[in-house]
Amino acid sequence: MRIIDLKREIYRILEFIKNELENAGFTKLIVGLSGGIDSSVTAALSAQAIGKENVFGVMMPYKNSHPDSLKHAKEVAKKLGIKQKIVDISPMVDSYFDKYEKDADILRRGNRLARERMCVLYDLSAKYKALVAGTGNRSEFLIGYCTQYGDNACAFEPIGHLYKTEVKKMAKLLNLPESVIEKNPTADLWENQTDEDEMGITYKKLDEILYQLFDLNKSEKEITGLGFSNKEIEKVISMYRNSEFKRRMPRIVS
Repeated sequence: MRIIDLKREIYRILEFIKNELENAGFTKLIVGLSGGIDSSVTAALSAQAIGKENVFGVMMPYKNSHPDSLKHAKEVAKKLGIKQKIVDISPMVDSYFDKYEKDADILRRGNRLARERMCVLYDLSAKYKALVAGTGNRSEFLIGYCTQYGDNACAFEPIGHLYKTEVKKMAKLLNLPESVIEKNPTADLWENQTDEDEMGITYKKLDEILYQLFDLNKSEKEITGLGFSNKEIEKVISMYRNSEFKRRMPRIVS
């Protein structure tokens, strides 16, 4: 896995956040706080960059969300000293499915949760005159592990160049709560859901394969020589190819 100076990287991100806000003519940021490591790191970096008084942490639980998600999000907001707000998205989500699509599966319902949360963030961004800071990482972008116009919608991505395992290391440097750092990564879109179970591969393996493929431009054969199976490598490549549409702007006639 690549070796980067995380302290220097924090400095670069802080400057990036300041520049993005200045270029857009804003002074405040709004972050969707899920209780997970990515949003916690994003909120911590935002508070350092522009001051805790200029950062809004919004928690958007659903009725089936794990209680720890809200608990950990509150813990992070309190530790950082940022402004916080809780919006229960259950009524908005349920009104649609109960009236129009009662037979929707968990994937459709999960996508709806992600998009509803982004609707809330963008409405509040207008209220507070704050830009929406993204919370996605490089690992998820490369395999499309995000909901289009849901959790991948934002003004800019402060940690979008960092792999998940790097985000975890940065969280330790930022002295975030252990409860957030050590928990199993989850989008909490349905009961007992975890990222690694859904992807079918651990972040440790995923990040190393992605790094070898896209940073070092290694061939499948070369990566197999590092101890990864053909099945694992092919799975990662397939996820990348099948999610290409999520990484580009909508196409127009040329």
